[in-house]
Amino acid sequence: MEISCTVIGNVEQRDGCRIVLQAPYKHGLKGLAGFGHVQVVWFADQAGNAGSAFTVIPKPYAKGPEQIGVFATRSPYRPNSLCISTACVVDVDEEQGILQLGYIDAEDGTPVLDIKPYHGSEDRVRVYKTPVWCAHWPQWIEDSEHFSWEEEFLF
Repeated sequence: MEISCTVIGNVEQRDGCRIVLQAPYKHGLKGLAGFGHVQVVWFADQAGNAGSAFTVIPKPYAKGPEQIGVFATRSPYRPNSLCISTACVVDVDEEQGILQLGYIDAEDGTPVLDIKPYHGSEDRVRVYKTPVWCAHWPQWIEDSEHFSWEEEFLF
């Protein structure tokens, strides 16, 4: 089975945080301005961990268990370096192909594979469950900005 992905643009962490789309994809921004958030699918090419064989990771979270499976983490050590981030839409420039974001946890130059509008009816869960060790994490993305994430991660 052959799997391929197309890079549609790149993250720029200069002059704020934005995604600059390649010319063939810039008109895909049409109608996005009415949304407050997007989900960005990106490739963590700068992490150097693609194809990681780790299935169990030693203590990636300060308050977490001593070992945890990779699929129960947001660790960069993954079988594939695919990432998904929810980001606030600040501005949409369809003509230039630029999507200005409030923030995204991707490095400058990171390849973007897809952008999807955030829909409350599809992307939000009213009642969700988390383990006790991470129950103190913010419940909302807006609260994450003021949370001390650097004290949580050991990777």
